[in-house]
Amino acid sequence: MSPRRVPAETDAVGRCERPLRITVDGETVEGVDGQSVAGVLLAAGRLAWRRGPSGAARGVFCGIGVCFDCLVTVNAERDVRACRRPARDGDAVTTQSRTAPGTLPR
Repeated sequence: MSPRRVPAETDAVGRCERPLRITVDGETVEGVDGQSVAGVLLAAGRLAWRRGPSGAARGVFCGIGVCFDCLVTVNAERDVRACRRPARDGDAVTTQSRTAPGTLPR
């Protein structure tokens, strides 16, 4: 496996990048079909999107759905693990917090 992206014209599998857009707390964020919600957020430069009870920033920790650090609300469904949820065009993502409102990182 390679960390590099394979150019579409040389991809033997025939993958093509289909863009998608989600909204995160009302802000439009662009991604690529096949990315997880966490992948879209990370690619947009958001390293954290939740705060725990201590106020510490949380985002992706394990990346495989074990730790629950990356919880978000997707289309009104709370406590969705962003690393496990495939992003779908038009998803409305809302960050979650166990601290006072307005203290989330950008």
